[in-house]
Amino acid sequence: MRFLESESGTMDEIDELLRDYKKGEIDHETIKSALLNIPYKDLEDVKIDTLRDIRKGLPEAVYCPGKSDEQLRKIADEGNRIFTRADKKIFDIVSSVREDVEFFEDSGIIVVGDVEQNVSGKVSVVTAGSSDVPVAEEAAVTLDVLGYDVDRIYDVGVAGIHRLIPYLEDLRRSDAVIVAAGMDGALPGIVSGFIGTPVIGIPTSVGYGVAREGRSALETMLNSCSTGLAVVNIDNGYGAAAFVHHMLGGK
Repeated sequence: MRFLESESGTMDEIDELLRDYKKGEIDHETIKSALLNIPYKDLEDVKIDTLRDIRKGLPEAVYCPGKSDEQLRKIADEGNRIFTRADKKIFDIVSSVREDVEFFEDSGIIVVGDVEQNVSGKVSVVTAGSSDVPVAEEAAVTLDVLGYDVDRIYDVGVAGIHRLIPYLEDLRRSDAVIVAAGMDGALPGIVSGFIGTPVIGIPTSVGYGVAREGRSALETMLNSCSTGLAVVNIDNGYGAAAFVHHMLGGK
């Protein structure tokens, strides 16, 4: 069976595998193992993860900084994708090879093809300040395009914590809450202390001097004594959205 020894899972090879299974030449466990372990489509300098959406319940995400124009074109030409940290120049490159492209400029997200999933659930995305919004939008837009009901609650940080109080019932009714905060990074722990809903904190690289480009916010969130709070890496809005997707049963 050539497919099981292949370095890339092309559709022709998948068809061959299915024909062999239908003819009884391979058993159920063999085909299941092969499909789950289809590695990639090898385009030399880029390797396309062909069935990540089946394996992980999410389309492949492409981090744009550092990639050449040609690499971006190759990736965009293959299936459905979410591109992160993109700008107008990258949008022009991607849209030169695909027509089914949508650019969400405020979040730096480009969606290629149809990435919507069969999901349900309400997610609230919260920021401490307006400077945290671009990172929060990376999470919010990702969840939007996957098909979740997303509620945005921005600029309710600890400098005026009374701004948060009117939204507490909305947060309690959410299935998950994402909170982006820089500087002192205290807001996720406070939100988690008020509600029983799982909270995912995103430390942002917002702040002066000892904020250390988000490391202080990260350490504050990791040190929180409020239960039900998980933390992703600095500025990782997409990672927070992906975690929520898995948590709510997207896979």
